[in-house]
Amino acid sequence: MGNQPIFTNDTIVFGLLMLSLGFIFYTSSIKKGFWHKFYSIVPGLFMAYMVPALFTTLGLIAPDWETTSETGEIIEHSSNLYFMSSRYLLPAALVLMTLSIDIKAVFNLGWKALAMFFTGTIGIIIGGPIAIMLISMVSPETVGGAGPDAVWRGLSTLAGSWIGGGANQTAMLEIYGYNQKLYGGMVFVDIVIANIWMAIILIGVGKSKIIDKWLKADTSAIDELKEKVSTYAKKVERIPTLTDYMIIIAIAFGTVSFAHLASGYLSTFFTDFVNGLENQTTKNVFTFLSSSFFWMISLSTIIAIALSFTKAKNYEGAGASKIGSVFIYILVASIGMKMDLRLIFDNIGLVAIGAVWMTIHALLLILVAKLIKAPFFYLAIGSQANVGGAASAPIVAAAFHPSLATVGVLLAVFGYAVGTIAAIGCTILMQMVAVSP
Repeated sequence: MGNQPIFTNDTIVFGLLMLSLGFIFYTSSIKKGFWHKFYSIVPGLFMAYMVPALFTTLGLIAPDWETTSETGEIIEHSSNLYFMSSRYLLPAALVLMTLSIDIKAVFNLGWKALAMFFTGTIGIIIGGPIAIMLISMVSPETVGGAGPDAVWRGLSTLAGSWIGGGANQTAMLEIYGYNQKLYGGMVFVDIVIANIWMAIILIGVGKSKIIDKWLKADTSAIDELKEKVSTYAKKVERIPTLTDYMIIIAIAFGTVSFAHLASGYLSTFFTDFVNGLENQTTKNVFTFLSSSFFWMISLSTIIAIALSFTKAKNYEGAGASKIGSVFIYILVASIGMKMDLRLIFDNIGLVAIGAVWMTIHALLLILVAKLIKAPFFYLAIGSQANVGGAASAPIVAAAFHPSLATVGVLLAVFGYAVGTIAAIGCTILMQMVAVSP
């Protein structure tokens, strides 16, 4: 929570975000001069993330803030734009980007995508304890603490978040009983480090051909999938009518509506189911099934895949994936506004742990990608399916091509499934390192 920003009305903030996106798209369309050179280095998607972050850093907008009432009471406020984007626009985007998918071609991407995902998982598991060891050599007090205040307990929540997602993060908080008064510091590190790493990956997307050449990667399966989708889009391309747009919106948000409805029932059912399990370890492993967000994303994707076998697929010719891309860019901007660059220096010790941790994750991914000659696309989504989960993985995947968003979601589901048990393994290692002489 920070000071009150200049603009607190979400309607105004949303307008600022849309103006920034409009400016980015306009300048990136200029084919000569400064802007052409600028966007040949910096991807537009990165700018869609960074401009809102600068707005937050300058105090124009904020994801949350505090005010003081006349009686001296502290009142907490939050913007609802990220919630709106992640709960409404993200699943709608996944539906529209998946309509034209060739699911057989997705599975033809092969074993390297899964290999990079699990490499990312291992990088998080070993990165935590190594980061604690390295930082303890410089600043032992940063990784100290006892009982509920022990830093390793707090870092367990990062492991849950960076392998699975919010549900796994909450599970780790409950399992290891970290002091909830200190929990905000860990959430901050999560946001800062994960978002910086996502920004680096987005920059890499613009250089993917150069990186793939260095990795000596075979991108033929990815190119084939993109070509199939692009060829199909051209085949069914037509001038869209108002009816087309209304049906596209109906398909997208009708699916989102059903997914929200069903996810409410499913999350409640599985919450009762998980709570009824006697074995605590089993209960921890299946905690993610209690998350309504998990079910909402999963159901949206499953329905969209089913629709890709129907005539609904033809709406790609009327621009379904382009509308989905609009939603994705709005989501990226709302994620960007959560990033206040000034706060990086407020808790430099914990941020250092997170930075070292993420560096180990990144280096292991690069090493394995080089060894197995995996394309940068696999590295990027393998990482984001762990670190970013279902909210970020499709964004990064779609940055390569809208047809690839589904790949990001499918891998993110793996993250939910293995998140808690892998995070427990990571935490055991961090505890061993933290208590060692």
